[in-house]
Order: sequence, then C-alpha cells, then structure tokens
Amino acid sequence: MHKIKSICVYCGSSPGSSPEYQNAAMELGRLLAQESIQLIYGGSSVGIMRVLADQVLAQGGKVTGVIPEAIAKRVAIRH
Repeated sequence: MHKIKSICVYCGSSPGSSPEYQNAAMELGRLLAQESIQLIYGGSSVGIMRVLADQVLAQGGKVTGVIPEAIAKRVAIRH
C-alpha cells in the first residue's frame, strides 16, 4: 500500500461561524504533520486556511500555498 505524501485541502478564507471550524482545522493540521503529509492549500494568510497552514508549520510539517495570479495581484495592490 502506498503512503499519502501530500493532500490538497479546500477551506474558507473566513474564520467560520463556530469555533469548531478552527478546532477541526488545528486537529487536521496536527495530524497531517504527525503523518508527514504535506499540505497544499489556497495560499491565503487569513481564516481557516491560515489556521490550518499555521498548525501544520507549528508541528514541523510542510506547506505549499497555491494562489491564482489574479488574486495575488489584487492582494498585492491592497498592501
């Protein structure tokens, strides 16, 4: 059986309407890092995406953010 090396997670750029969303993202991040599974996600530094990525990194895991060029340009213009 082959071990999963990476997983792509689609999640929101808002924190969600309930603390359970953030708690679930933190638990998933912990498990991914523990199992040495790389996270590939939407590349945002806000909301549930950030919670998940931060947790993977805090646990020593690997993260790759993917963000469409058009969105990256809009974000860059606002900063």
